[in-house]
Amino acid sequence: MTARTEPAETEPGTPARPPVVRELLLVAGLFLVYKVGRQLAADHTGEAFRNAHRVWDAERAVHLPGEGRVQSLLLHGDALVRGANTYYAAVHFPLTVAFLVWLYLRRPAHYVWTRRALAALTAAALVLHLAFPLAPPRMVAATGLVDTARVYGPSVYGPPRTDHLSNQFAAMPSLHFGWALMVAVGLIVATRSRYRWLWALHPLLTLLVIVGTANHYWLDALVATALLGAVLAVLRPPGRAPAAPDRTTGRRLPALVRQRQRTPDRGRQPVGAGR
Repeated sequence: MTARTEPAETEPGTPARPPVVRELLLVAGLFLVYKVGRQLAADHTGEAFRNAHRVWDAERAVHLPGEGRVQSLLLHGDALVRGANTYYAAVHFPLTVAFLVWLYLRRPAHYVWTRRALAALTAAALVLHLAFPLAPPRMVAATGLVDTARVYGPSVYGPPRTDHLSNQFAAMPSLHFGWALMVAVGLIVATRSRYRWLWALHPLLTLLVIVGTANHYWLDALVATALLGAVLAVLRPPGRAPAAPDRTTGRRLPALVRQRQRTPDRGRQPVGAGR
């Protein structure tokens, strides 16, 4: 008599994780491209301030709510405004990295889709940063807004002339908001929890923070949303395999069930059969 065991069941079509080294090289390449773009935009200070006045006037012309309304809410207490500055400085990049690492480990197919979407969004944003340099509202006296990071802290920016890490004249589109929106979309698509829609609070809070701290205009977030929408219209998220109708009942069955029906049930052969 021979003991038999059924093979472990694995879902077909599960993609392999991309090589870690390749992914790290891609991230390094994107950062290098951003640095080059920052250097190219460094000499457009005058144009950046002229564009800032155009954006400010355009927002007033279409009757968008003033950014000062959001900032006045933050300025009710030092703890609140410092919390907003900390959120702006400390949440944006670490949360995006943690999100990508989780997808890489747990949802490889969604990781590849998300990485492509973020790369496409960032590339489109860099082109717009070069074509339309824009000073943030905290630098423009006509807005009447306070540079909350400089006054209350913490601040991630130094003087624009000596800040060689970031491009402070790249307000439009807001990658702070665009990345936050992609994090929410990615988690909503990749998970099945009934509470997954609460991730939409992250881009909402990010929007209030970037506007209230005078780092971005409303239009910066709207343009980022439009760019991400265009990217996601081209890069469709990975989906589950479509079901096929059962021949006996007409009901549609999942792909794994169909595979079981096609595979001979050799593990359940009666003892002594074939003697």
